[in-house]
Amino acid sequence: MAAKEHQFDISAKLDMQEMKNAVIQAQKEIDTRYDFKGISKELDLNIGAKTLTLISSSDNKIDAMRDILISKMNKRGISINSLEELKKEDSSGGNRKYTYKIIDSIEKDEAKRIQTEIKNLKLKVSAVNQGDEIRVTGKNIDDLQAIMKHLRSLDLKAPLVFDNFK
Repeated sequence: MAAKEHQFDISAKLDMQEMKNAVIQAQKEIDTRYDFKGISKELDLNIGAKTLTLISSSDNKIDAMRDILISKMNKRGISINSLEELKKEDSSGGNRKYTYKIIDSIEKDEAKRIQTEIKNLKLKVSAVNQGDEIRVTGKNIDDLQAIMKHLRSLDLKAPLVFDNFK
């Protein structure tokens, strides 16, 4: 009988419901904060377009809003790497507007880099790109765990999720 193969999937899946909850919690906190009284403030999550927009009176206020949002995301286990800044611009009424892209997949270049990194570890495993995820298979669980540890140490854009560990 052959030795059992172990595997896991690498993806950048994002639980949009958790993201929505983080935005709602951040909005509630911003609404009650004294330093935001009487100024315009808007936090808009567009799930369809996978964007998040922050609008307020100044860059400092938007930074404060983003810090509140990030703390709520952290509490819900959502990586800060899930947000990529797209643009900062002036908005109506003298406000500032920041738009972020929500990252919930691994881009092709990054998937290739991940596969190269795995290959460079010279472990007896295979890494196969399956579209939205990379499946890593090997006989030794320690090898798979070493791969996870190594990938976590890299500065990758995508917020990596390791699941289906068998």
